[in-house]
Amino acid sequence: MNDSADPTYVDDEVSCGRTEVVIRWYYPWGSKRIPYQAIRGVSELPLTGINKVRRWRLWGSGDFLHWWNLDLRRTGKTLALVIDVGRRVRPTITPDDPATAERVIKSHLVVH
Repeated sequence: MNDSADPTYVDDEVSCGRTEVVIRWYYPWGSKRIPYQAIRGVSELPLTGINKVRRWRLWGSGDFLHWWNLDLRRTGKTLALVIDVGRRVRPTITPDDPATAERVIKSHLVVH
């Protein structure tokens, strides 16, 4: 994490840079890039309680609403972030530090 005026976040699966979010292993052939101006919002999805089964979704979609990038360490995580891009299927990520990733994404969002 960089604490400069333009915050960023990077881990093995997710990179929140100056202009976009890059989700690694989103597609079988590579990453998905989402410019901040395309993001309408980001929300938390706990991977506990009734949602605990979602921890085992290592890649793809099980409900046609969330699309999970490949994250082999997801089973040990307790919180996912759902990125609203204005479409039915929403990219869903499990960063190593979800609070920081969420804060960085929200800091780049433009209020419509």
